[in-house]
Formats: sequence, structure tokens, C-alpha cells
Amino acid sequence: MEIPSDFVKKSTWNKVLNYIALSDELPPYLLVDKDVMKEKVDVIGKNIKNSRVFYAVKANPDIEVLRFLNSLGTGFEIASEGELQILASLGVEPDRIITSNPVKTFKFLEYAADYGVNYFAYDSVVEVEKLAKYAPKSNVYVRLSVPNEGSEWPLSKKFGVELDTASELLVYAKEKGLNPVGITFHVGSQCNNVYNWNTAVDKARDLWDSAEQNGIRLKMLNIGGGYPIRYTKNVVDIETIEKKVNKAIYQKFPNDIDIFIEPGRAVVGDAGIFVCTVIGKAVRGDENWLYIDVGVFNGLMESVGGIKYTYIVGSRNEPKTWTISGPSCDSFDVIDKEVELPEPEIGNRILILSSGAYTISYASEFNGFSIPKTILI
Repeated sequence: MEIPSDFVKKSTWNKVLNYIALSDELPPYLLVDKDVMKEKVDVIGKNIKNSRVFYAVKANPDIEVLRFLNSLGTGFEIASEGELQILASLGVEPDRIITSNPVKTFKFLEYAADYGVNYFAYDSVVEVEKLAKYAPKSNVYVRLSVPNEGSEWPLSKKFGVELDTASELLVYAKEKGLNPVGITFHVGSQCNNVYNWNTAVDKARDLWDSAEQNGIRLKMLNIGGGYPIRYTKNVVDIETIEKKVNKAIYQKFPNDIDIFIEPGRAVVGDAGIFVCTVIGKAVRGDENWLYIDVGVFNGLMESVGGIKYTYIVGSRNEPKTWTISGPSCDSFDVIDKEVELPEPEIGNRILILSSGAYTISYASEFNGFSIPKTILI
């Protein structure tokens, strides 16, 4: 297989090919390059003053991924008792954990408060009352609704409130004995529109002013995640995004504000390469179908939402246009269409690039197909 130099570092590609050649592990499995993860951890937050990074565990909760990130000293953002249990098993200190899910289960709230987690997002009256009961006097931050245009995975409908409601919720949290410390927003996952952050920062400043008028002095702005990675095309790089965000923040906010960042995809996404096998081919009508041993249900669920991957096969045959499908017997299990690839042979390996995030974490054993292993290289 030739090095796809536009998408993968030579060192990563060599590690992947060496692992495939020397290991007895049967596909499918996900290889994750530790060096790429470290590079991302080193760069994220570098160009935003007073920032702290909290890896969004949902992006890839594999314990070895989390163990490695823990060794680098990163923080973690979680949403459930299951995620907290993994971090607890690794001895992650509670002051390195935040939870930005605005609607939390009772079990999780009790566990998190008992563990010592002290930063909670919210966006409703009900959540304030839950926090007051299960995590009294905790630090809380309200989720503000902001535009998600230009994001491949929008997150603006399920969570977040508008300015007036957010202002009222900050006041209500204080009245209930909580400590309202900040504002959070999310511009959408895989965001290619840098100006989303500018718009969100402007809106957050309006809420900040409103809080001050109500006697609430905030100190933290959580800008969420959303940094994009390269799947099939170039994207805005982290440095460019952060320099623009940093400028927008410090034109409007105090110099001593704390900035929280919650990258998930950007940390682990392009560190991962799925190693799969071609298990079938067929011609149906005027379509060429290619079947592989990873599908929508056991690793590639984001393809349903529009994420497009880059595929590599070790074939020198003439290219054809393929519909790529997973191994299950469900007709919903279609990964991609109109993919140009040289025709592989049955049993050939097919590599899926930039597949480290939101693959294994979404995977199930539907139809009896196992969840692929995650292996750090």
C-alpha cells in the first residue's frame, strides 16, 4: 500500500504496516498512534491564554487511550457513571474532571459528587434543582445555545438556552445555593466555520454582562469542542482557530478569565486507522457493492450522520465506483456510496483513515458481530 501522504504521517503509516505484517491479531481492529495523540494534546490550548484542556471521553473511552492521556496530565470531560468509573480506576483526580452534559442521571450525580467532581453544566430549572440536591454548593455553568452552521455534526437543538433564559438560570442557581461560575457553548462537532466561535463568544459576553447586572461575578468560559480533523478534505487547523478565538475572547473578556476547552475528535480522530477486511463483492443493478467486516453498527455509526472517510486498499486493479457496506444483515448498514477505489480481492485489507473518534465508542454487538479492539501503537 502506498503512503497517503496528504492524510497520514509517514511514521504512523510505517507503524500501521509493521503491525499488520508482524501481528497475529485478526481484523477488524483500530490502531491508534500515541505520538499523534501526544502532538494534539501539546498543541490544543497552546494559543488560548489561561486555557485548560478536558478530553471529551465519549470520543474514545478505551481504557488504554485514557491511560495514555492521563499520563500526559490532560483533564477529562464526562457524562456518565461509566465514564467516571474508568477514570476512577486510573486514579484521575477529581479536580481534573468536569461534566458538561446538561442533563445528568441521578446515579451519575451522586457518584460524581461523592468522587469530588465540582464542575457541572446545566440548562434547565429541573437540573438546577437536581444539582442543589445531589451536588450542593458545586460550581455550575450554564449551556448557551449558539449557531452550529458549518458543523458536520450539529449539537444546537438538544441542549442550550437563549440569553434571557440563561440569565434567569444563573440567578436561580445562586438562589438554590449553587456557585454559578461560568458559561459554556458548543459550536458543533467537526466545525469548519471559524466564525461560529466569534458569534458564540459575542453571545457569551452579553450573558456575562447580564450576570454582572444581577450581582453574579462569573470567572470561566467553556468553549466546548468542535475542532475539525481531516477525513477526505482539508480543514482549518487548530492554531488558526485558536488564534482567532483567543483574539475574540480577550477583546471582550477580562484578562484573568479561565478558559475550558473540551476536544474529543481533535485529540484521537486522526490518530486512528481501522484495519478491516474485504469480505464480499456484488453487482446490484448498476451499483458495485463492497462488503467489509466493520459497519454502521460495530464502528462506523457516524457515517449515517454524513461523516465521509478515506479508504485505502492494496490493489493495482482499475478503479471502480463502490457502495461500501458493513457485515450485518440489516439494509441500514451502508457506510458510503460513490467511493472510487481500485478493485480489491476478497480477503484483502482495507484501511479506514481518521477513524479514532466516535467509532468504537458508538459500536455495539448487533447481529452478533464483535466490537473491534483498540490497540495503541
